[in-house]
Amino acid sequence: MEYNLADLFESVVDVVPDREALVHLDHPGTGAERRLTYARLDAAANRVGHHLLDAGIGPGEHVGLHLYNGVEYLQTVLGCLKARIVPVNVNYRYVEDELAYLYRDADLVGLVFDAEFSARVAAAAPRAGRLRHLVRVGTPQPDGVREPDCVAFTDAEAAGSPERGFPARSADDLFIIYTGGTTGMPKGVMWRQEDLFFAGLGGGAPTGEPVGRPEELAERVAAGGDGITFFPTPPLMHGTSTLTAFIGFHFGQRVVLHRGFAPREVLRTVERERVTSVSLVGDAMLRPLIDALNGPLKGTDLSSLFSVSSSGAVLSDAVRAEFTALAPHVTLLNNFGSSESGFNGTATDDAGAGSRFRLRVNARTRVVDPVTHAPVAVGEPGRLAQRGHVPLGYYNDPAKTAETFFRKDGERWVLLGDMATVDEDGVVTVLGRGSQCINTGGEKVYPEEVEQALKAHPDVYDALVAGVPDAVWGHRVAAVVQLREGAAPLSLGEVQGHCRVRLAGYKVPRQLVVTDRIRRSPSGKADYRWARAVAAGGGTADGPAGFRGPPPG
Repeated sequence: MEYNLADLFESVVDVVPDREALVHLDHPGTGAERRLTYARLDAAANRVGHHLLDAGIGPGEHVGLHLYNGVEYLQTVLGCLKARIVPVNVNYRYVEDELAYLYRDADLVGLVFDAEFSARVAAAAPRAGRLRHLVRVGTPQPDGVREPDCVAFTDAEAAGSPERGFPARSADDLFIIYTGGTTGMPKGVMWRQEDLFFAGLGGGAPTGEPVGRPEELAERVAAGGDGITFFPTPPLMHGTSTLTAFIGFHFGQRVVLHRGFAPREVLRTVERERVTSVSLVGDAMLRPLIDALNGPLKGTDLSSLFSVSSSGAVLSDAVRAEFTALAPHVTLLNNFGSSESGFNGTATDDAGAGSRFRLRVNARTRVVDPVTHAPVAVGEPGRLAQRGHVPLGYYNDPAKTAETFFRKDGERWVLLGDMATVDEDGVVTVLGRGSQCINTGGEKVYPEEVEQALKAHPDVYDALVAGVPDAVWGHRVAAVVQLREGAAPLSLGEVQGHCRVRLAGYKVPRQLVVTDRIRRSPSGKADYRWARAVAAGGGTADGPAGFRGPPPG
């Protein structure tokens, strides 16, 4: 047995076959649900794996998952892994051109998709020359909706064997996570499964000592009990949620899913299913839960809930404080990681409102010079880097791989996009994504820090910060703000006054655009391209977009 995700999953199934593994509330609020034990989920995954092999898809070939959250998503991931087929996540928000690009770039030969996406798939699939086998989840769309030539998922399941009977697997088998980032086209991060197991899944013990051999994972499950329920609320198409589900499986515990994010139903599920751990992405997902707890879901029983963790976006201090007042017994975790690095560390608890993100990193994380890759001096800015269990590179992109991955002292390293400093105690302060840094009059401003300050304003519900061109300063700091419902209009002067006591003068926004809703990805990640476009085309609450003057001081 090796550190292969399918082998590890099967080892857990064999010791707790009758334990509940997966609960999917297909249509929250309707009562419709599916519940699978470990043995049933294993057999269901076997059926998918055998169907794909019978359809002529071989080990090492790539199958896309163009799906909402559901049993079929994790069933297909596991089926692919069992058959040594490489699963590839597909962002279901992509339109035809983006889909065609991803299908081609990932060299997909198979695709499992939700029926709602039939028209987009039918348009994009012919533009991907290698794509030859499609499986549709759900019923055909109404007459008039174009549908590609495909097999129904129910038929594929029925035809596939429920038994295992797969060839031997390897720790070198691949797992590819496509990440869109904030700029450019999506990139496929290639992970060896052994590396992903340790870097992204904690080696079977995210908060403790990793296992020392593959067999130890099942031994720990057999020796422990149940009673833990993981609830990844973002879309499984983003790596964080799928990895959270696998962490739950590696503990031999239960995973709960919703098809989409509906805040009130999330809280009802926490109460009814006695959820212990919720994962989400930033304020955009936690704040609606707070609103529900302050309103129609006031009094919801959260006594089972032990932790709420955020990955992919930072929980602001203001939102953390609001939630803690409602659920003081729940631990809030700002986790830090990426598709390219797995888990890096968790934020410290000593940051005040508007301050930067301070992180206690693991032993494999460093702050380095982006050119020499040497560690930076205390207090000097550099790039975060991770060593050891890191990806092999980007699929089909040797140039970007050479920019991001390197070898040093006999180890593989990945250079992350985040700028940071490190103090004498080894605590890392994350400044923000280098690609989003705003250069205004020679000073560098990282949007995340300004956003923290903005969200501390009592009338601000959400905010993004971007740099827009300025004839005098090169770029100026622009705030795009969504106000709380019922809040009075907010002026640029009020925003500046609020920020001035929290930020240096050059970081204070010089432009304000108030919008009905901040645009984010389905997982809550910031859409900075949208924010820049809105800021570039919008005015301020106090005057035109062309306002000039010295940075507020």
